[in-house]
Amino acid sequence: MATNFIDYVKIYCRSGKGGAGSLHFHRAKYVPKGGPDGGDGGRGGHIILRGNRNLWTLLHLKYQKHIQATDGGKGGESRSFGKDGEDRIIEVPCGTVVYDGDTGEWLTEIKEHGEQVILLKGGRGGLGNWHFRTATNQAPRYAQPGEPAQERTIIMQIKVLADVGLVGFPNAGKSTLLSVVSAAKPEIADYPFTTLTPQLGIVSYRDDRSFCMADIPGIIEGAAEGKGLGLRFLRHIERNAVLLFLVPACSEDPKHEYEVLLSELEKYNPQLLSKARILAVSKSDTMPEEDVRKIVANLSDAYDIPVVAFSSVSGQGVSELKDILWDELSKEQNQVIEISHSPLDIERVEREEPEAANDQEEGEHTIYLNEVEEDWDLSKYEGIGWDTQSEN
Repeated sequence: MATNFIDYVKIYCRSGKGGAGSLHFHRAKYVPKGGPDGGDGGRGGHIILRGNRNLWTLLHLKYQKHIQATDGGKGGESRSFGKDGEDRIIEVPCGTVVYDGDTGEWLTEIKEHGEQVILLKGGRGGLGNWHFRTATNQAPRYAQPGEPAQERTIIMQIKVLADVGLVGFPNAGKSTLLSVVSAAKPEIADYPFTTLTPQLGIVSYRDDRSFCMADIPGIIEGAAEGKGLGLRFLRHIERNAVLLFLVPACSEDPKHEYEVLLSELEKYNPQLLSKARILAVSKSDTMPEEDVRKIVANLSDAYDIPVVAFSSVSGQGVSELKDILWDELSKEQNQVIEISHSPLDIERVEREEPEAANDQEEGEHTIYLNEVEEDWDLSKYEGIGWDTQSEN
């Protein structure tokens, strides 16, 4: 799953050019001056994006670096139209955002299944000379060429659609919580950065109700400067209605950890701070109950947000946490999730994305045996036949 989760691709797209109109005159027996009858050229193919809820990543586009639609056909005689170019439909997951690959400008986004957006329009076909006949110009000897194709390099990113987003340092217990409250099976281990790709899980609630929870890789102080895994996965919580911050009870300074997380989110996108937030103290079973209550009380006094302690291992406080999450999700101000997509910093994004490194020529850093400069001691190989020329 880690190797197949592709949430960033950069591809070149080109629509089809329009077909040229025909310059033709009717010719038939006993019709010496049949007049113009050149047909119109066909339209070039469009590049169309279409949402598909059955797709989860952009893996199917990883190796399609060039996507082109076909050109329109030329017009013919007897006012026959040229064939329209074939459209290229690009299936993308719901939540895909498209940017200009050169300027970083936001272009469009696909939110719903079946939603279609024409990314690049095909060129219109040229008019045949039949359109240009007049009383004073009964034999026009010109026709329109087709419109040229549109081309552009685009960047596509996935921003996961989920109700609750988990935010925390590595080993804060995010993956363990997701595995307990949902059927998701994220990788869990006792070392940092176990989660390398976002994970989704459906959390069951009372009366057959449910909501979606997203776990993203942990962030650390200095992530905005590229430390750890950087901020490249924070795009997946931009559409979340509620942000659930996890701070371990065994942390030396829970307030400092929470403030560091807020600071890194603000550096990435200040709009994230306007979302509903819940602060959860995880791993409460590792500390005495009295100490946990003090931690919760101190955090509640310091911040005007809900604070709850829980343990994913023992199950203590998990039901209370789900109740608080559902209450926040049920609030009217959290029903509509609108975000404004700021332009991409192309240099920073390509530096962080592993795709940029994979696009380099293979073997660029490969050192072959015959390129290694060494002082070879050939004397130890004498006498085994390789150093003597065979006699004919």
